[in-house]
Amino acid sequence: MSENVVHLHKSTDPAPEPGTVTTLTVVPEPAPAPPVPLWIRSGHAIRTAVTHETTKTTARAVARHTLYVVGGARIAAKRTWDGRTASRYERMFRAAEAAGNHEMASEWEERGQHFREARHRRRMDLLHSPVDAAKGLAVRTGMGIGSLVALGVVMAIATKDVTHVVTPLMAVVDFINLLITIVQVVWGPALAIGPFLALLALWAIGSKQQAAPAWALPDNVRSSEGEPITPSIVVKALRDLGVPALRNAIKEMGDAGASMLGPIRMAGCGVEVDVTLPSGVSTIEVQNRRRKLAENLTRHEHEVFITIPTAARTVCLWVADSGALDEPIGPSPLVTDDTLTADYAKGCAPWGEDLRGDAAALSLYQRHLLITGLSNQGKTAALRSLALWLALDKSVQFLLGDLKGAGDWRMFNGVATTLIEGPTDEHVMQVTEMAEGAVDEMNHRLQAPPGTVFPPLIVLVDEAQVAFMCPAKDEDKRPYGGSKANSRYFMAVRKIHNQGRAVNVLMWQGTQDPTNENLPKLVREGAHTRASLALGTESQARMALGDKAVDGGAAPNLLRPGLDKGTVVVASDGIAIPAGQASITVRTHYIDTDEAYVIADRAKALRDGVTTLRVIERDEDRDPLADIAAVLGDASRVLTADVLKRLSTLNADAYGTWTPGDLKRVLEDAGAEPYKSDGRMVVGSERVARALANRDTDGSASADG
Repeated sequence: MSENVVHLHKSTDPAPEPGTVTTLTVVPEPAPAPPVPLWIRSGHAIRTAVTHETTKTTARAVARHTLYVVGGARIAAKRTWDGRTASRYERMFRAAEAAGNHEMASEWEERGQHFREARHRRRMDLLHSPVDAAKGLAVRTGMGIGSLVALGVVMAIATKDVTHVVTPLMAVVDFINLLITIVQVVWGPALAIGPFLALLALWAIGSKQQAAPAWALPDNVRSSEGEPITPSIVVKALRDLGVPALRNAIKEMGDAGASMLGPIRMAGCGVEVDVTLPSGVSTIEVQNRRRKLAENLTRHEHEVFITIPTAARTVCLWVADSGALDEPIGPSPLVTDDTLTADYAKGCAPWGEDLRGDAAALSLYQRHLLITGLSNQGKTAALRSLALWLALDKSVQFLLGDLKGAGDWRMFNGVATTLIEGPTDEHVMQVTEMAEGAVDEMNHRLQAPPGTVFPPLIVLVDEAQVAFMCPAKDEDKRPYGGSKANSRYFMAVRKIHNQGRAVNVLMWQGTQDPTNENLPKLVREGAHTRASLALGTESQARMALGDKAVDGGAAPNLLRPGLDKGTVVVASDGIAIPAGQASITVRTHYIDTDEAYVIADRAKALRDGVTTLRVIERDEDRDPLADIAAVLGDASRVLTADVLKRLSTLNADAYGTWTPGDLKRVLEDAGAEPYKSDGRMVVGSERVARALANRDTDGSASADG
């Protein structure tokens, strides 16, 4: 009988009134919970131990290494079988036949036949080999014993001791006895450890080939991504693409779709295969399912490229090795080879590598250039690497406007004759006047006598969208930006596009996030070389590269922003593009700012003291003699025609209408008149500097007096 325990609870209520009866409540003590049986606790512990991650990992490791031995034995047996039979040739023959490569199939069939003939000859030789071996052994044994006895006779004659006749023979017998003794000693341990060595060899083969089920492999290798591309995988990926006509056609084909495929070719860091689509299936249906096709091939979308060759109803698939496109390419030859120079007319700029891993070089000869893309994708670096290469040709002149102004082009100070840096409307005005000065130079060249050769002049504007979007107007109410017939920057670019190529005046532009407002249609279509980094939409891709390139498979809008920095899709006749394609994808070399300064210094060393005009000053009184001294720079003498051009670039308002007579008058008044050198009129820097110094000294003396 259980005991009742009386619990007296102290109440916090007020004390009861006198005469009130207080009731005590008797609360029974709760019975203790029955103990959990031992077998239940043991079951929980066992289940916890079995399902623990460490237990699973250990069990998987044991199974994996055990199965490595089994898989290694299977691989070794297969290799032995392939070496002893013609199965290897049969297998390669069937694969070539399935891929539609009948020439390679015939070659493998011929190799297999040669193997069978050689094997038959060896087997026939085995029928006669025992007799031949016995005869040969008898002859060689007799000759050997005879030689040893002859040697013993010689020793006996020399020592006059007849017992030496058998000395060589006994020495050989003793040596054979020693070998038998060694074998007897080693044989036991060899038999003991031999099986373990054999198992170790099989384990090594299995582990190298990952010859274990997927569930037993480590987590980092259990993924199927990266498996090799075979004809059966390509056909299965196309069959499961979700195109009913394609799926039904593959089912009806007697060869299960193998006849659609051309040979699978190694192509750089991937493979390439042409697919002839069956009737009723258009190439656009395959192009529009790029992501699904990539996933069917166990690849990411950016690792599969679909282009349209010239053959009808054909798509060319390029499939990268898994993860290969995420690996950086090597440094630019401009960085690794400090002896490299450029040739504007005959050379090609080393820009990067194509997807096949081949060097991609771009010819810049008489080609206007446009490169565009989203912000922070490597546009400036890609454009700058081309300019740095071309700067190593000392005949090339640069007029450079950087409408970002962050110093990305500052290393061209001393290479470019004009360098304007800044994002404001004032800088756009200066860049516009720079471009208009290039138009004047172009017109001057066009009116020169036929056959005149002109040095290349590159008008380069980075962040050109700032110029097109500029709202400022000049004193005649003509806008600097925009795309109308009176827009100054737009019209300067159009004029250079129209006629500049013929006299080596070229327009290079880099712009962000193209739209019809910040990159007018007539301007983008005037570029011979059009390149695009990652973009957001297909419509932008068409603006950047044109309809032909996009319809042919160019898809910069499918590049991954941030991950595919520096990767450009190029449409140009200046770069080697595979036959039948309208564009090529290039992974450009990255040249950082420090390396760019080193390359620019090499370019400066090739030139004769270029003076870079950094700012075009406006609306203030000019000092002609000081301006002449400024444009002469470090050169000892400069042609009068070149001095006039530099003055016009410095300030078109003040010097744009100057003639050689105006220049001569100013210099003669200062006592620094031009003179002839090699039959041409030049301005001497020393004379101008002396005249400027004398003028300042005279002015100071007058002031003191």
